[in-house]
Amino acid sequence: METAMHVVTLLKADMFDVEIDGKPASIAQALPDWNPHDRFGLVIDEALGGIGATHLLQIAITSFYDVKPSRRTQLTVYPEIYAFHIGKGYGAHAPYDFWPARREVITSLDHREVLDAINDRGITRLAVPDRAPREVVHRPKEVDAALDRIASAFVYSPSGRVADPDLVISGNDRRTEYNPNSALRPRYSDSRPASVSTAAKPVKELDSSYQDWLRKREHDLTAEERAFVERRRQELRQDGLVTETYRRVGVREALMRLASAGLDRDTAAAG
Repeated sequence: METAMHVVTLLKADMFDVEIDGKPASIAQALPDWNPHDRFGLVIDEALGGIGATHLLQIAITSFYDVKPSRRTQLTVYPEIYAFHIGKGYGAHAPYDFWPARREVITSLDHREVLDAINDRGITRLAVPDRAPREVVHRPKEVDAALDRIASAFVYSPSGRVADPDLVISGNDRRTEYNPNSALRPRYSDSRPASVSTAAKPVKELDSSYQDWLRKREHDLTAEERAFVERRRQELRQDGLVTETYRRVGVREALMRLASAGLDRDTAAAG
């Protein structure tokens, strides 16, 4: 049986190469002034769409642990990351450590509710899919709350590549593809692999509720959709490694693009 890999020990900052505006850069430049209380939010609006933001999510995870090293050694905490599925579930992203299940929030198509959910969870770094900007009148003060709190915003593509990027993140270690592979092909394990340490670390794979969640979310997408996403990811891989591109944007622009997430593309463009 394959041994479960745990994000807390799987990922290290030096597994990623970063470019900003075409020049070599650091994770700290991509996520400036990261602090122990930062929370990363990923908006998802198509089948396993969050896979397109794999590396941005993973450098946020490494930042979460690196800013407070005791999280890797003494504590048993999962990273403060949250997925927001718009209108319906789009497949379990829990293998990335969106766990427990409350970290995958399934909202209605009411984009006011989506922003409410983002604010409720205190998201400070936000990634939204590359959708057409659209004006939405939110509930009083919700936009101001987001503007006050969110320090960084990004546009990503479920394909892994956006038009006109200014941020490039590349994996240089094949372990950076373990999580997307696990989301594409969920690893079910109902018993403890003999090689798994008994150390007090988060081991979601051994939690029956984790297995239940994966099975529940299996029905979010068809076999054809899963095969399409897997094919798309494979096409990006060179020697088992992927380079993804993003755009850094202001929070207002991110909220306008968020307002089209989950909508029919023609409807969003017309709006």
